Amino acid sequence: MSDLEIRRLAYADLPQVIAIERRAFPTPWSLAMFVLELSKPSGICLAGLIDGRIVGYLVCSRYDTVWHLMNVAIDDRLLRRGIATALIERLFELADGPGEQYTLEVRTSNGPAIELYGRFGFRSAGTRRAYYHDNREDALIMWRTVPAPAADRTAAGHP
Repeated sequence: MSDLEIRRLAYADLPQVIAIERRAFPTPWSLAMFVLELSKPSGICLAGLIDGRIVGYLVCSRYDTVWHLMNVAIDDRLLRRGIATALIERLFELADGPGEQYTLEVRTSNGPAIELYGRFGFRSAGTRRAYYHDNREDALIMWRTVPAPAADRTAAGHP
């Protein structure tokens, strides 16, 4: 998406983020939840903008050695235009390294998101029963591990 700008999410962006969040999710995050995530120095929070307007965002926190992709949302009027793909690609540009691990939860009914994450190498690792409070829907747990370079795998005795 050529006219998409991606930059770090800022506190000043939160009114636009909250507006998207409320349209995107049945149980939206509160302003306080976003403020908490933005305040974590180890996290990566990204904003996607078109013509200076927030059209999507991504929130990823680091817990010990694992990245947790916590929230990805796109303006509902601009879905399926590559914005989420661009945000995830930028996250990986910033955070990827050999052996890096990512996890996320996604509604089992959210086929398009599951497919998107699968294209990035996320794989199913089970479910969290009744994870979502609004309707007690299960969450699919997905993991992605960045492979070590071929030379490292060979030295470790792996083909």
